[in-house]
Amino acid sequence: MNLRIGSRGSQLALWQANHIAALLRGQGHEVEIEIIKTTGDRLQEVTFAEVGSKGMFTKEIEEALADGRVDLAVHSLKDLPTELSEPFALAATPPRVDPRDVFVSVNYASLAELPQGAKVGTSSQRRRAQLKALRPDIEAIEFRGNVDTRLRKLAEGQVDAILLAAAGLDRLGKTDWVRERLDPKRFCPAAGQGALGIETRREDAATIAAVAFLDHADTRFAVTVERAALAALGGGCQVPIGVYCRPGVAPEGSSAEGTWDEVFGVVAVPATGSAVRVLYSACRPYTDPEELGRTVAKALLNSEAGPLVRTVIGGSR
Repeated sequence: MNLRIGSRGSQLALWQANHIAALLRGQGHEVEIEIIKTTGDRLQEVTFAEVGSKGMFTKEIEEALADGRVDLAVHSLKDLPTELSEPFALAATPPRVDPRDVFVSVNYASLAELPQGAKVGTSSQRRRAQLKALRPDIEAIEFRGNVDTRLRKLAEGQVDAILLAAAGLDRLGKTDWVRERLDPKRFCPAAGQGALGIETRREDAATIAAVAFLDHADTRFAVTVERAALAALGGGCQVPIGVYCRPGVAPEGSSAEGTWDEVFGVVAVPATGSAVRVLYSACRPYTDPEELGRTVAKALLNSEAGPLVRTVIGGSR
């Protein structure tokens, strides 16, 4: 089968597209990659808050998919809106890699070692908010650009450190830059971080069948939980919400048998670092992932700081 992949043109996006292309070629398919420039790629000097984050890295790719110019798209799943438009389907979620955020610095070994008043570059409201919660003295600096651009700015001394996704540095073989991988319990990743999403046209049965082997059940379960929680909270990929589902252990006193999952959820205010956090455990055989995600969202909204959650989400739209 001849398959055309739509991808952004960044080094990381092309690595991801080529990775999926190689796997498809291994199944006997012929594969081409079409580079598509998105709104987010064009507006590199504009903050996410100014441009509006919904679909900023996916809209033009989905247009090419709808027009039939490409057959599938390879996304960083955290960039893909939680609710896809009617013509599209999330056909596969390949095995997830490290979902954590990482601390990257030339001169400092960890976030804790940064001096008072240090400058940290990030374009993410979620990272900015959790950074403020951990180190209120630190100044967060708006930092756009692809991985290489951000690393160059760091090397030039524009900031003391930057925060990035571990997955991007791991995939590009740039792990020598990583100083600390941040514990999800205190620095919760974005929904879907570390995972890829293979998007197709909903009615394209042939392409859906061709990519079905790429779908990884445990990854699909975890990211479905995370994306359902984010959707229930009304958040997009740039609101200060973190949700992360991972294998867990049975709570003390539980008699349920099966695979346990634990889900971390956090909503924080970038300006103050005020945060709402929850941890929820569930047993896999009895758990629907979408329902589990909605339960985590409800736990956040029903917490004593529920009004804070609604204020943060409302202010991010």
